[in-house]
Amino acid sequence: MYKRQRQILDPADPVSIGAMVGPEAFTEVRYLAHHRQMEALDLIPKVVDEFRQVFGRDSGGLVRPYRCEDAETIIVALGSVLGTIKDVVDERRDRGERIGVLGITSFRPFPRELVRQSLWNATRFIALEKAFSIGVGGIVAPQVREALEGHPIQHSTVIAGLGGRPITKESLHRMLDRSALGQVGHLEFMDLDEDMVERELYRAVTNRRSGPVAENMLKDLGAVRADPH
Repeated sequence: MYKRQRQILDPADPVSIGAMVGPEAFTEVRYLAHHRQMEALDLIPKVVDEFRQVFGRDSGGLVRPYRCEDAETIIVALGSVLGTIKDVVDERRDRGERIGVLGITSFRPFPRELVRQSLWNATRFIALEKAFSIGVGGIVAPQVREALEGHPIQHSTVIAGLGGRPITKESLHRMLDRSALGQVGHLEFMDLDEDMVERELYRAVTNRRSGPVAENMLKDLGAVRADPH
């Protein structure tokens, strides 16, 4: 019969749990972790083929290109937003626009060669990012740019969906309309409330301190009471 073991911390009997090695072997341990990740680049497609043979459908894989073969503009994204992007791609294809979407289903290990092959014939890629590294930008776009080293492709990073904010077809269409006119810069924030940002920046300048940024903006939206009680 299974008996669950409890880990109890006892000052009289100190132990190390899950300790990492010291500097004498840490580099080697990290290298081996990287090596096994890179081996997964070959293993994942094999597992996908086995899954398809058993269940008759795909499951993940490394990348999922959609209407990318002749696309001039390709949106690169991860996760659940891909379904919405595909709908937008279909609608813009109906207008005669050559556009596609590349879904990255394995971010680590990063499928560098497949990304390179999928985007090589495009003239522009837009990385739609739902993660944001403050002070730098998105986390996907730099990986894609590295994969396309030597290819003079235009690129933009669009930050969207932070904090669970919906990414709508209307917002995507507006962004792509602006992109077609060359109005999307190197780093953009989709549906950014610029008036709200300017109000908070003005407060910081006039008060000479940053203050409770989140509370101020929630008061602007009427989400919290403006007066204490």
